[in-house]
Amino acid sequence: MHVPHSVHSLELRGELPSHRMTEDKVTGTLIFTVFTAVLGSFQFGYDIGVINAPQQIIISHYRQVLGVPLDDRKAVGSYALNSTNELPTIPMHPTPTPLAEELTMASANLITMLWSLSVSSFAIGGMIASFFGGLLGDMFGRTKAMLLANSLSLIGALLMGFSKMGPSHILIIAGRGISGLYCGLISGLVPMYIGEIAPTSLRGALGTLHQLALVTGILISQIVGLDFILGSYDLWHILLGLSAVPATLQSLLLVFCPESPRYLYIKLDEEVKAKKSLKRLRGYDDVTKDINEMRKEREEASSEQKVSIIQLFTNSNYRQPILVALMLHMAQQFSGINGIFYYSTSIFQTAGISQPVYATIGVGVINTVFTAVSVFLVEKAGRRSLFLIGMSGMFVCAIFMSVGLVLLDKFAWMSYVSMIAIFLFVSFFEIGPGPIPWFMVAEFFSQGPRPAALAIAAFSNWTCNFIIALCFQYIADFCGPYVFFLFAGVVLAFTLFTFFKVPETKGKSFEEIAAEFKKKSGSAQGSKAAVEMKFLGATEAV
Repeated sequence: MHVPHSVHSLELRGELPSHRMTEDKVTGTLIFTVFTAVLGSFQFGYDIGVINAPQQIIISHYRQVLGVPLDDRKAVGSYALNSTNELPTIPMHPTPTPLAEELTMASANLITMLWSLSVSSFAIGGMIASFFGGLLGDMFGRTKAMLLANSLSLIGALLMGFSKMGPSHILIIAGRGISGLYCGLISGLVPMYIGEIAPTSLRGALGTLHQLALVTGILISQIVGLDFILGSYDLWHILLGLSAVPATLQSLLLVFCPESPRYLYIKLDEEVKAKKSLKRLRGYDDVTKDINEMRKEREEASSEQKVSIIQLFTNSNYRQPILVALMLHMAQQFSGINGIFYYSTSIFQTAGISQPVYATIGVGVINTVFTAVSVFLVEKAGRRSLFLIGMSGMFVCAIFMSVGLVLLDKFAWMSYVSMIAIFLFVSFFEIGPGPIPWFMVAEFFSQGPRPAALAIAAFSNWTCNFIIALCFQYIADFCGPYVFFLFAGVVLAFTLFTFFKVPETKGKSFEEIAAEFKKKSGSAQGSKAAVEMKFLGATEAV
């Protein structure tokens, strides 16, 4: 799951001044504060990845709790792959009657539904909370908002941690949902806070640590999910509840973190407190330039009219940019990437890999490495170019993935084709479609409409995430080895859309981007649009 880089984009676009390159330095307070903030991003990543490795063990436990017989040899085998413990004693029915077969089918459907909800309830929580991160940050301040959000993380972790002692399916689904609420808030709060405390010249580099901490969280969840660590039949509930550790640590450390000076000055008009916070973060006493920058930013923000979410769709100037922005986020989620993140263990198992959890960890390592690589690529190349390269690569990989799965029965070596294709698929995703939609949404809009655009983009991203989390298992069961042919078709469609409809935004002013949109849409409403733009105060460079 990928989240906003909007503040970084503002610096790239030149909206925030960057004339004090030589004076900025990394202080102990800054390192401590950024580390504390990205513990939230780490929890986010951990919650995304933790459900993956123990899938068959949790499903087996659901069956036991609900009294559903496990009479499918494949399910028993897949359970054995993920746990070295002795299998639970399960009644077998060698010659089922038609009624028994019908009941077995209904039971299997119930278990599939409960498992899909266990995965997707996380996205429901994120979807709901994504609208409220900024609001909470403005109401209570950035540090207090993160502290409040941690209460949700702790409740979710406790429900999952004690799930083995009660109705586990209910406790896990509820716990995942509450953890999702936390992650929905954090996906806005952490990048916002880091962007506001970072010196101008370090804002980009520090902003990427949010994404890096997130993918590191995914990787760590996969490693501790190994059956000989915490992914066993005895310890899986501790694995799910382990996110309480970084939540507790972050809560303790946040008490010592300075509040965002931008929040104190721009929102609260507390100049003395803002200066005190800046002195702690910068490590020197003369913070006049920072204060002047913030004063200018406050004046610019107050002179530009805010734009509501409804206006984004009703105003002709914003309609095409917001539709393109939503399509980019749909492309990110419907590419099949979260299907791989959520269900990679079972995909590798289908591909005939003898130890699928290790292959899943391989995906996590590649995801982390290419997230770091993408930081440098995004700085050098155009957004649109990288997005197209990433999507084209994913299309080819999805084809090879599917061919490998289809021909697995005929050629055993096809399992390696599928595995390599999955690794490359993840690499191409992190090069383009992973980080870039967030950059581009921030760059499509000026100060007035940007908050509403980012809110609706975050909501659509979580919504698509939820749809994939809920439906992927059903789609995979229905399509079998052909499932990634379906995603290949979707990726191809979005690649063509990007080629014809998405403008390049790197290094361009808002007017230039607006002109690109008009050119691509064939709009002839130039003069009317310019008047409307001016009236809405949206002619500043983004």
